[in-house]
Amino acid sequence: MLRSLFSGISGLRSHQTMLDVTGNNIANVNTTGFKSSQVQFQDALSQVVQNPAGAQNGLGGTNPAQVGLGVRVAGITTSFTQGSAQLTGRSTDMMIQGDGFFVVRKGNETFYTRAGSFDFDATGQMVLPGEGALVQGWAAVDGVVDPNGPLTDLRVPTGTVMPPRQTTAATFAGNLDAEAATGTVLERTTKVYDAEGNARELTLSFTRTATGWDVSGTGVTPTSLTLTDGVLAPLGTITADGVAVDVSGLTGFAGVDTIKFEGQNGQAAGVLQAFTLGNDGTITGSFSNGMSQVLGRIALGTFNNPAGLEKAGGSLFRTTVNSGEAQVGTAGTGGRGGLSGGAVEMSNVDLSSEFTNLIVAQRGFQANSRVITTSDEVLNELVNLKR
Repeated sequence: MLRSLFSGISGLRSHQTMLDVTGNNIANVNTTGFKSSQVQFQDALSQVVQNPAGAQNGLGGTNPAQVGLGVRVAGITTSFTQGSAQLTGRSTDMMIQGDGFFVVRKGNETFYTRAGSFDFDATGQMVLPGEGALVQGWAAVDGVVDPNGPLTDLRVPTGTVMPPRQTTAATFAGNLDAEAATGTVLERTTKVYDAEGNARELTLSFTRTATGWDVSGTGVTPTSLTLTDGVLAPLGTITADGVAVDVSGLTGFAGVDTIKFEGQNGQAAGVLQAFTLGNDGTITGSFSNGMSQVLGRIALGTFNNPAGLEKAGGSLFRTTVNSGEAQVGTAGTGGRGGLSGGAVEMSNVDLSSEFTNLIVAQRGFQANSRVITTSDEVLNELVNLKR
């Protein structure tokens, strides 16, 4: 049979593959985190009809004569260009700006994805909707995240309790009026907490004396401050009701009375009420006691050759021998992109290019079918030589 028949068949197959890939790209034009693919062709084996010969004995050299035997698909590569951003306003949606992949786990296998539309299940686990894959990161211990530790399933369980913290230190600041009359009393109160989170009031009273100010309250030591040229001595820390109160910021200038408690380091127990996702992937919880605490951080992975990743469905990728192992770290470090909350990355499919590819694939398919038709007509003429 004619070689052109089989060349035409190889062209039909190759352009059919191009149509399949292009059709899949267009089908996923609105798929979150989808990365488009492109087909590369290369010629197949060429048959040598005449070997080359070098020039000799007054004869010129001759070039090889070869007949090609068709085309084949050289490869289907994935494009990891950035997709467009779509604002969602959902607090659990994240978008990677730059390189990197979210790390998720399904069973015992780890996958990677650019789709950052996350949800929480009934147990508080952060998951990919539809897939149920568990988002990986680092859980915080007492509000501190160790990005060098092992990855774990990120969890924000409803009813998380922030334990109370006993007040051990407080800060006083402001100015005591040096012109105040002897016997003037200034009283300031703040709320402090015991080890069980029970609140009580800590009160300090400052009484003007001829040489400075006397300090009174429950268990106060030392009890007096000497005023000299606007400076109170001794400056430093006084103890009141078992709490170390820093008064090093107090001054004693004339005409102004601004003393106040600036803060204390205790807190009551609190229950998780809401959470936010930061641009570095940090999950911060807001508690009923008015405090905020870091609960965990989302991990990102990068690859030396992301085009070597294998698509696993569900906008997931798995590693291969040619992608290399994931280099896991935090957002914004080690070549990993930053994160934007309240948005997701859409597909990077370019419809104008894909429709052009449809035309190219269709015409290529059509042209190869004409080769087969023409070859058939030639064979028909050959058969009809004998009538």
